[in-house]
Amino acid sequence: MHPHFRTIIEPFRIKTVEPIQFTTWEQRADIIEAAGYNLFLVRAENVLIDLLTDSGTGAMSSFQWAGMMQGDESYAGARSFYKFEAAAQRITGFKHIIPTHQGRAAERILFGNVCKPGYVVPNNTHFDTTRANVECQGAQALDLPCAEAHQPALIAPFKGNMDVDALTHTLQTVPRDQVPVVMLTVTNNSGGGQPVSMANIRAVSQVCHAHGVPFFLDACRFAENAFFIKQREPGYADKTALEIAQEMFSYADGCTMSAKKDGMANIGGFLALHDDDLAQRCKNTLILTEGFPTYGGLAGYDLEAIAVGLEEVLHEDYLRYRLRSIAYLGEKLDAAGVPFMKPTGGHALYLDAAAMLPHIPASHYPAQALAVALYQEGGIRSVEIGSVMFGRVHADGSEEPAALELVRLAFPRRVYTQSHVDYVAEVVTYVARLKDNLRGYRISWQPPQLRHFSAQFEPLR
Repeated sequence: MHPHFRTIIEPFRIKTVEPIQFTTWEQRADIIEAAGYNLFLVRAENVLIDLLTDSGTGAMSSFQWAGMMQGDESYAGARSFYKFEAAAQRITGFKHIIPTHQGRAAERILFGNVCKPGYVVPNNTHFDTTRANVECQGAQALDLPCAEAHQPALIAPFKGNMDVDALTHTLQTVPRDQVPVVMLTVTNNSGGGQPVSMANIRAVSQVCHAHGVPFFLDACRFAENAFFIKQREPGYADKTALEIAQEMFSYADGCTMSAKKDGMANIGGFLALHDDDLAQRCKNTLILTEGFPTYGGLAGYDLEAIAVGLEEVLHEDYLRYRLRSIAYLGEKLDAAGVPFMKPTGGHALYLDAAAMLPHIPASHYPAQALAVALYQEGGIRSVEIGSVMFGRVHADGSEEPAALELVRLAFPRRVYTQSHVDYVAEVVTYVARLKDNLRGYRISWQPPQLRHFSAQFEPLR
């Protein structure tokens, strides 16, 4: 950018457009009621601005589409796999790159091979599918976020960090053979999309290796985390995002990755690691459940798109724009007095529903109430990250609420423009003015796991 100009513009031109559908308040009232007040069950065609997730919802570049035309669809040894493998190895440095159809498949394969009932897997904060895949094996998903993570209004540069003292205590008290891996999620999605510092990554790595425990990254948003380090951590301002990412991975023994995030693709992921024996066991599982190790449940053209996306995601003009878009929304909401997790994250802004709706107790799901209101009033689809997603139901039917009641506004990559962001700010500000009129919800039906995807709700009067 020219030093005299401060405006950060979209680092792309729009080549193809997709129309979005406008609905009335009355139509949305009927739609959300028919969906059991669960935004996952609303048809995409009835959503105006879709901020449900940034996973697989981005716009691919002309270079990615061109690469897809070169996809080699050979069952074994496809040329596209080796291009994908080289792109992932250039960034991560890991010996074994195992493709999967998405990140949760990588999690399932990893934890299925290392976890047993009674085991403990520490993390800064597990996200929903990570936790479910750990617990599905009978293991405990243990969250060890830093103290700052529980204070939404506190401005601190690296609120995604793990509590290293708590990790040390855990590894000193839990028998070594019952901690198969330690994971660190970068950026910390459940904790408000907050970044993890290089110093914290290094410290966690040192503690793990001192206790002989493998250290893995949940690397879905590794590029955004790397750029936060460049912006906020002393000693990294002159390093490239690629160099920072390479250092991040150098401290780890492996990673899981959803290429639907910082792979800039609509599908795909991978499991990467150094350990030959574990890699072979994971490949055996892959063959059983996903596909041959050179395609892993993906088409050749998907592997091509990811290979290009892994290169494009580290372009610093893109990363600067990406982070600035979320910060811009935060500035507008802050000026309007709307409470949210500060500072803003890399892929999303997290509204603080507990602070906005203190009259709705956690047992009545204030974040769900806020998310429904955003759709009802403005056609915006967001996602609850609170006691619906992370509340723990005990055997006696009682429920332990989540630590935070957040609503995530996750922005798809290269999809929405500044006017869309302005509209989102306007809708959120309007709903904040209606806050005293909002009421909570009860769950009328829920599945045994990952209930937020398909639960049914009823409004409380």
